[in-house]
Amino acid sequence: MTRRSELLDAAYTYVLEHGLAGMSLRPLARATGTSPRVLLYLFGSKDELVREILARGRRDQLTLLDSLRGAPFDEVVERLWEHISADERRGTVRLFFEAYVASLSADPGPWQDFAHQSVRDWLRLLREAQPAAAPDVAEARATRTLALLRGLLLDLLACDEPQRLRRGLDHVQ
Repeated sequence: MTRRSELLDAAYTYVLEHGLAGMSLRPLARATGTSPRVLLYLFGSKDELVREILARGRRDQLTLLDSLRGAPFDEVVERLWEHISADERRGTVRLFFEAYVASLSADPGPWQDFAHQSVRDWLRLLREAQPAAAPDVAEARATRTLALLRGLLLDLLACDEPQRLRRGLDHVQ
């Protein structure tokens, strides 16, 4: 593994714990065992490092989505929820929403298109999980389910009440 890859992994781990908002290179460098100068040399700029961190998270998300391809709709929703709501993924969910909201700003910078791409990826999986449904019905169901999952995840971050949210998911499906 190259030094750049090692530092990207370490930076990703750091961001999962501390978040991206207000991220400063100095504490990040200290936590990853390097210097701000090395980070800038290897990644070109702080924005490029952020892009790489988001790309890393996106690869993890796409791996999850790809692992669910071909499963029936209810199983896809169940497995998505079990995976993304697990305690050990709170940092990943926080990073996702940080990037999602930042990408919607007037000047999204390194977060450009993050939300749009994510919506498209998740909708594609949820539509494909309904092969017998008419396209407009599959699209509507996928849209509703995606909105529900995202809303439940936000509540999970805010309240940490997984049992309540699980019941909410169960009563909608």
